[in-house]
Amino acid sequence: MKRRDFLKTTGVASMTMLLPNFLKALEFSPSLKGHKKLVIIQLSGGNDGLNTVIPYENDLYYKNRPTLGIGKNEVLKITDELGLHPSMKGMEKLFEKGYVSILNNIGYPNPNRSHFRAMDIWHTASDSDKYLDSGWLGRYLDSNCQSSHEVLEIDTTLSLALKGDAKNALALKNPNSLYQLTKEHYFDSLLRNTSDEMLSEDNLGYLYKTLVETKSSAKYIFNTSKTYESKTEFPKTDIGQKLETTAELINSGLDTSVYYVSTTGFDTHAFQQKQQEKLLGNYSDAMLSFVEELKKGNNFKDTLIVTFSEFGRRLAENGSRGTDHGTAGPMFVISENLSKNGIFNEAPDLVNLDGNKDIKYHLDFRQVYATVLDKWLKVDSSKILNNNFQHLDFI
Repeated sequence: MKRRDFLKTTGVASMTMLLPNFLKALEFSPSLKGHKKLVIIQLSGGNDGLNTVIPYENDLYYKNRPTLGIGKNEVLKITDELGLHPSMKGMEKLFEKGYVSILNNIGYPNPNRSHFRAMDIWHTASDSDKYLDSGWLGRYLDSNCQSSHEVLEIDTTLSLALKGDAKNALALKNPNSLYQLTKEHYFDSLLRNTSDEMLSEDNLGYLYKTLVETKSSAKYIFNTSKTYESKTEFPKTDIGQKLETTAELINSGLDTSVYYVSTTGFDTHAFQQKQQEKLLGNYSDAMLSFVEELKKGNNFKDTLIVTFSEFGRRLAENGSRGTDHGTAGPMFVISENLSKNGIFNEAPDLVNLDGNKDIKYHLDFRQVYATVLDKWLKVDSSKILNNNFQHLDFI
């Protein structure tokens, strides 16, 4: 078995694999202020974009959604044509301050409507007919970072997006839990009892290096993050608590460039109205708190936030007062210094649909990735995305 395959199938798949000198713990650089941070937020399940960014002046929207269509008097109107779901008052406030750019009709050629395959495509930045083992942020980690903690997922498991060809990012729910885990007796025992003969074996040697760096990273993250505590009240929800942890890590000065957060529940095949209302409200409220906290730490100006879902939903509602898997949908880009805020591009075309009566994509999601990599993180996107994609001018 190859080293990379071995580590991806073990319980330490969320840890990196390279260490300059694995016979002692790594010493990391002091905490940093002012470096660029990227926060990716994943709305898992295929969020219904048409009831998120609502074309409230389009009669076809209401014709196809006789029970699910959001009434004109309920929509949070942000233009003469489009409005936000009424539960998204936090996002409306950010929009009014000029902090939001809404990118409509995001997708890719030959879309896939399977959750697993569609998410793999977004995670790996591959064509729909190509299969990759590494994610786009994992490849960023491979080529531009020294240590696993420079790319973090705020969760207990690691997404494919953050798994590289040479090393993986680190997943943690909170710094203290990870740190305490590395202090367990079996962890130190394994490190002490690893012999030179074992280290010469390909897989075991790499596993040992992974454990050593994880222990060092956990200590660094814990010691750095404990210097700062959030000053903002966050919602007591999954997304709220994850974003509070993220804000504390950023404001503590951790030298992490990329944070990844996901929240689930957006697969709304039945009785969508209440479910999506709650989910979008949770996301919107948490995002408002997140921005407020970053501003208190003077870090919002150096942070770019990008929100996506693996696909949108069908134009027409189904017979269960829900919506089925579709294709293109909106993305939210949030920052203090956007070069183009507001509605970035045209509203969804509800007349010229594809052969499955779904919305056609107008912008490739990899254009967003390329823009973020080249213009925000200042790295060569072509080497990470394995292709050249045209930039978009939101930053």
